[in-house]
Amino acid sequence: MATDAKRSKQDNGASAQNPGEDKTLQSFLSWCKEVRLELSEKVYVSREGTVADYGMLAREEIEEGEVIFSIPRAALLNQSRTAIHSILEKEEESLKSQSGWVPLLLALMFEYTNSKSHWSPYLSLWTDFRALDHPMFWPKEERERLLQGTGVPEAVENDLANILKEYNDIILPFIQSHREVLDPQKHTLELYQSLVAFVMAYSFQEPLEEDEEDEKEPNPPMMVPMADILNHVANHNANLEFRTDSLKMVSVKRIKKGEEVFNTYGELANWQLLHMYGFVESYPSNTNDSADIQMTTVYKAALQAARTESERSLVVEKWDLLCQLDIVGEEGAFVFGQSGSLTDEELYTSLKVLCMPVEQFKEFKENEGWEEAEEDDEDEMAAALSNDGIPKLSLPWRRLLGDSVALTLQDYADELQPDKELLGDRQAYGRLSSRERLALQLRYGQKVTLHQLLELTRCHSI
Repeated sequence: MATDAKRSKQDNGASAQNPGEDKTLQSFLSWCKEVRLELSEKVYVSREGTVADYGMLAREEIEEGEVIFSIPRAALLNQSRTAIHSILEKEEESLKSQSGWVPLLLALMFEYTNSKSHWSPYLSLWTDFRALDHPMFWPKEERERLLQGTGVPEAVENDLANILKEYNDIILPFIQSHREVLDPQKHTLELYQSLVAFVMAYSFQEPLEEDEEDEKEPNPPMMVPMADILNHVANHNANLEFRTDSLKMVSVKRIKKGEEVFNTYGELANWQLLHMYGFVESYPSNTNDSADIQMTTVYKAALQAARTESERSLVVEKWDLLCQLDIVGEEGAFVFGQSGSLTDEELYTSLKVLCMPVEQFKEFKENEGWEEAEEDDEDEMAAALSNDGIPKLSLPWRRLLGDSVALTLQDYADELQPDKELLGDRQAYGRLSSRERLALQLRYGQKVTLHQLLELTRCHSI
């Protein structure tokens, strides 16, 4: 089954092989030459033969390590390269936000609605941001019905609340103070929300150097023309490299003639891809897919397993200590991928503490976990919570983990089997809407991971 599209497929065969058929694409490619963006003759931009809308295809074979295109830093759109950059710099303090996206979003609001903008040939590729079909544009009822249990509805609701607050608290006051460049009648909350979805789906963030990661805030997002045309798959064949004077898309494996050039947006699970980009990879294509067990669900399972009031009080005391030690939190989750736990230390410590006998816990609490933590080797924790290691866990650990998985599966609207049957029925699957297909692929992948984990907790090996 083909990968579901990042953007909805359109019946338009225009391409860079014959860009005259698409004036918008032709204008963008001409603009690329003006800004000295260098595109290899071995590739072309097209809407035909790609998994989604615009994409990039190999005109001839590309060897590993070849530069596919090079983008000078002057062609990157950020808060420093907009016509209103001086105003943004002056108002820097008032534009600080939790997301760190406000300056770029203001730049986009101005440039996207300015027909004379230097960036118009680039931004004109997107005539309607809602065509991205990002989950934040779905009706709430549909979002909750199709995506129940996946974590996406909660993430979207949080996004929408933050967008509204950010617009009212920061964006609107800025617009009202700078009516010479922005207009509250034109630069609305609706436009702002659409641009947030655009930045989520298409922006890039330059990684920090390793020695800066603990000292500096993450770099702000930026728009990277041409790079954002490439679609994503986990098994990608190209990667964006950040260099001093330019950004280069480099092949990481041989790309055959006619194949699509795929970038990677990171090691992202399907729920993250749908939440941020509006698409998923069909099961089982996404090797980075995973399923979450909320930390509070493990706490709930431990409380339900307690048989007496004193045992319940002990569970509460253990959980409070785990919270104090920043091992767990109300918003946190334990993550499981294809080979086991991806949050080894947090889960291992939580299972260990919640299953501790009273006397051992008293000692652990007195030492605030330090001596115990020193004894737990990272490799041993990872091995213990791998698919091979979980059946070897002690019975209390496996029981608590299994009960937590069972509670998590109850969050979904349906069992695994109906989804499996629907995926296997081509006619029925073909009648689904694009949103229903996305939701089905997402739910099924998560449920399979959770059911496999549940079976591992029910096995026992020495």
